[in-house]
Amino acid sequence: MIEVSGIRIPLSKLDGSERSEQRACRKALQRMLRVRPGDILQLDVRKRSIDARKKDAIVLIFTVWAKIRGDEASIARGAGNRVRVANERSHSLPTPLRAPHGTRPVVVGAGCAGLFCALALASAGLNPLLVERGDDAERRTRIVEHFNGTGELDPECNIQFGLGGAGTFSDGKLGTGTKSVAHRLILQTLVDAGAQRRILWDAKPHVGSDVLPNVVSNMVSRIQELGGEVRFRTQLTNIDLHDGSVQGVELLRDGRSERLRTTDVVLACGHSARDVFKLVQDLGVVLERKTFAMGVRIEHLQADVDRALYGASAGHPALGAAPYKLAEHLPNDRSAFSFCMCPGGYVVAAASEQEGVVTNGMSLSSRAGTNANSGLLVNVFPTDLPGDDVLAGIELQRACERAAFSAGSGHFVAPAQLVGDFLQHAPSSGQGRVEPTYPRGVSWGDVSASLPDYVSDTLRAAIPRMGRKLRGFDAPDAVLTGVETRSSSPVRIVRTNEGQSTTTAGLWPCGEGAGYAGGIMSAATDGLRIAEALVASRQRVAAS
Repeated sequence: MIEVSGIRIPLSKLDGSERSEQRACRKALQRMLRVRPGDILQLDVRKRSIDARKKDAIVLIFTVWAKIRGDEASIARGAGNRVRVANERSHSLPTPLRAPHGTRPVVVGAGCAGLFCALALASAGLNPLLVERGDDAERRTRIVEHFNGTGELDPECNIQFGLGGAGTFSDGKLGTGTKSVAHRLILQTLVDAGAQRRILWDAKPHVGSDVLPNVVSNMVSRIQELGGEVRFRTQLTNIDLHDGSVQGVELLRDGRSERLRTTDVVLACGHSARDVFKLVQDLGVVLERKTFAMGVRIEHLQADVDRALYGASAGHPALGAAPYKLAEHLPNDRSAFSFCMCPGGYVVAAASEQEGVVTNGMSLSSRAGTNANSGLLVNVFPTDLPGDDVLAGIELQRACERAAFSAGSGHFVAPAQLVGDFLQHAPSSGQGRVEPTYPRGVSWGDVSASLPDYVSDTLRAAIPRMGRKLRGFDAPDAVLTGVETRSSSPVRIVRTNEGQSTTTAGLWPCGEGAGYAGGIMSAATDGLRIAEALVASRQRVAAS
């Protein structure tokens, strides 16, 4: 196989189908390599991105792997620096240990980190127990829909808790700023579980919150096929320690407590499992404050975003709904940035505690909604927090969520404000062109009343600047809905380079909640990393 990068295809040659993209890439490859059509024996698209810097000449850029008749090395050498012999850096799940040693590991949390960790441990023959406080995907979906319609919150199963974690209801974006040989394995695993094949090559891949429930359910089935066990509605209530080592766990299920012996607990509990953070703090496990972010959701008409980014080509089927990513570093040494941008998406009610409003965003696989939304966040530093309690960031989040609940007049109605009014420090009384999509309804007023002044002031300074980068971002009738507080964990459970807690042998902090990831891909990668480290530790014990 040879790899050919930088294949530029104009929109005029594409109709939005994979077939037209394959056809255009084949023709371009024939010209670049000077081969006949029949000499291209196989062609796989490996990356697809959009170059919209020139709105009157938008092109799609492809990297492909191709099997060519003849001496591929010679063909590559004679075709220029964009052609080379393909070199796949592969990564695979662990193979079964010859002599599995010790008790089965317990993985706490069935988000992306926990799922991939349990999958890898099951592949290694360690028969892990994966416990999740929320429900399976089908029941969870019904519970979320019930909350959206009635305001009756289930604190144990909601947008934050349940199979797939918070990522299940946040579009399933798979972009990441990190690099790892495990990324291809993660994407292929998701495809094998039912995700669209296009995530293997899209530069900004996403699955969609309508597809993810089926994907994570199939991953559970695979874990079970490999010998793992998965329990829903099962909450971690204690970790048994002796001489600084894990000896077991206490689990609560259906009102009954059960103690299980284990020497390894993977904490992949997610950033909203505040009771787990308190538990490990009380057990003497070392945690530390970390920078996190808070702010609001901002909504625009998707058609306006499409025109701002794609010009006259907006609406072309090969482009789809336009995404954006914005960041501004302000003179006050804070940054404001977009987060979890959802093209054609919806603002969701993401509360997990009574009397606290939390927002997030999601898109379905089609991204066909009327509005675009994203988190619009400002960093919160450890030095912003009072006192020396390591959990002070959680208390700040909680205070903002409760203020938003009060501002929305209860029943999980969210406070909302027009951008123009927000910039003028004036409360809003109603919507403009953009209709809010938050499912519990909004109460028009002043979103800044639910946030620290330094967050609101930074947003006011950043929004006009962002409007100069993306036309219409600062449109007066764009909608701000508050509050977004759960973009990342405000604490980190400190671990060694090998992955265990620095104070507690057999405790493996993992994923976003533990402070070591920021999104589906990085969390899944960390889940694999911790699983591999745990397997290696078992191998060392077996060999000693």
